[in-house]
Amino acid sequence: MSPFKRLSTGLLLTYAAPAMPLAMLGLPILVYLPSFWTGPMDMKLNTLSLVLFLVRGLDAIVDPTIGRLSDISRSRFGRRKPFIALAIPVAMTGAIGLFFPPHGAGAAWLFIFNALVTWGWTMLSLPYWAWGAELSDDYRERQRITSFRDGGGTLLGLIISLTAPVVLGITSVVGEAHLLVIMTIVLATPLVLAALMIVPDPLPAARAAPVGFIAALRVAAANGPFRKLITVWLINGIANGLPAALFIMVCQYFLHDEKAQGPLLLVYFFSGVLCVPLWLWLGGRIGKHRAWIVSLLVTAFAFGFVPLVPHVGIWFFGLISLFTGSGLGADFTIPPSIQADVIDLDELRSGEHRAGLFFAASTMAQKAGNALSVVAFSVLQLAGFSTHHSNSASALAALLFMYCGLPCLLKLFCAILLRGFPLDETAQRDLRAQIALAGA
Repeated sequence: MSPFKRLSTGLLLTYAAPAMPLAMLGLPILVYLPSFWTGPMDMKLNTLSLVLFLVRGLDAIVDPTIGRLSDISRSRFGRRKPFIALAIPVAMTGAIGLFFPPHGAGAAWLFIFNALVTWGWTMLSLPYWAWGAELSDDYRERQRITSFRDGGGTLLGLIISLTAPVVLGITSVVGEAHLLVIMTIVLATPLVLAALMIVPDPLPAARAAPVGFIAALRVAAANGPFRKLITVWLINGIANGLPAALFIMVCQYFLHDEKAQGPLLLVYFFSGVLCVPLWLWLGGRIGKHRAWIVSLLVTAFAFGFVPLVPHVGIWFFGLISLFTGSGLGADFTIPPSIQADVIDLDELRSGEHRAGLFFAASTMAQKAGNALSVVAFSVLQLAGFSTHHSNSASALAALLFMYCGLPCLLKLFCAILLRGFPLDETAQRDLRAQIALAGA
């Protein structure tokens, strides 16, 4: 693609549309799966934990393997499209088996179909993200691509997954899971097919033969901006994962208003969607990493007012959610755009286009950040917090610190790490010029 070619809105919408059902599938897998299998399927909690751990543990092998294979593959359809096309039936078969199991299905069934949906989703999402990074070489256009995909498709998918069961009056875990799986299949099939048929996936002209997997990892690890970006991605993943994991507890034990959960979440996600154009504009004005710094500071500042909510009113928490949700829009759209710029440095040094491998690494960092956030439950238990009886002031203070205090500190640390990030618009355009010269 030409570095200065602005992609049409229709093409971007076609590319971004599959992100919506992808996000909708995430909610039943992350939220409803434990309750579904320990409730209606009567599986023991330790068995469930072991199966999920095994599947997630193998992600460390599956993610980089799929990312690298999509980088080195070649076909007349492109190099990303075949993986996405193959992933659709794999992921859909896994989702159906996972949430429409036969009576008496046990641990083996759960492992097989959870692996199919998890790894099928990986086979789809990693080439999909890498594909987006390759649609344009332009610094600003890359953020426009991620704004459509992650700020539009992904966040809208999350909003639909939250509101659809409420609108249809479905309240059971089984009903909500079934609804979202069916909606995902119905929407994903035509939207993905449209993207595969309409959006280009040209084969790049490599300046060097692909190196082995280990050698590729070594070159990626030597990429300084990539190391800084993935570190911030990991830490910010923890900062976002803590409030997500503890939100229900905060509403129940600190605010004493469980009914506020739904409206507050809607304010949070709608704010994320509405503020995407703001971050796109600001990224073009001051640079993407500086715009991300601003969003981190805004979120940290807003979270600092959570302790005042019981004294002011629940509406104040809504106002806080408005500002923290705006930061979510930046977290979704800016980092993958910066990732595309980081990959340019690797391309100049290696002569290869390895977006799949780099997005596999960033995905693993996000997963690690979200996984580390569940340590909060152990910390709360050590602090004397319990969901079975009343809690002391110190236990509630520990809950509050883990929900908003620690995320504030982590986001401030991320802002400090991003200062002086070397790949601004001028540096990125210089990189593209050097790549073009090397390939001439």
